[in-house]
Amino acid sequence: MGLVHIELFTTLDLVGQAPGGPGEDPGGFRFGGWQAPLLDEVSGAQVAAAYEGTDALLLGRRTYDIFAAHWPHQRGGQDGGIAALFNGVPKYVASRGRPRLPWAGSTQLGADLAGAVRQVRERHEHVRVVGSLDLVQTLLRERLFDRLDLWVHPIVLGEGKRVFAAGAVPTNLALLEPPAAGPRGTVLLRYALAAGTPATGTMSAPGRGTGRGG
Repeated sequence: MGLVHIELFTTLDLVGQAPGGPGEDPGGFRFGGWQAPLLDEVSGAQVAAAYEGTDALLLGRRTYDIFAAHWPHQRGGQDGGIAALFNGVPKYVASRGRPRLPWAGSTQLGADLAGAVRQVRERHEHVRVVGSLDLVQTLLRERLFDRLDLWVHPIVLGEGKRVFAAGAVPTNLALLEPPAAGPRGTVLLRYALAAGTPATGTMSAPGRGTGRGG
């Protein structure tokens, strides 16, 4: 079975909405494009490395539309490698409607989203989820992911869609490697899904939680 990797850009208050530009989410969000002033070479290299080995993309409808309008028209240059990757791999799209899917290699997932994602995992080795916050909520709730990469940026917005929205289930995660910070303060946190649910305890007995991890 393949692995599902979620790649997200977020603020310190875990807002992940419209990092790339105002046009990503025209629903009245004031801070579209908040990531652009914080980009640096370190985080760019981290993102490129994170996509290595990707053999499928799993996207929500809104993110798909943004990507389909951009990546097929990119050739060469700084983003040429990612463009070639994204254009070449299969794209699986979660949508309740009947969207047009003009990007070559695109397939709409069925109504049973959890079941469809499991089928995608059977077909591919390294499935990447980029952005797609509504889809991410389902993957988190159903525990249908293996790794969560968060690029945490040093700003607080106080509004917008958050990575962990209402309905998130209690989940344990394991840090895979030490946090890596860029020159502008963006920190990469890379987690794996872990077994069980969060335990509880008291400060008087460190390490002796009263809860059970299941």
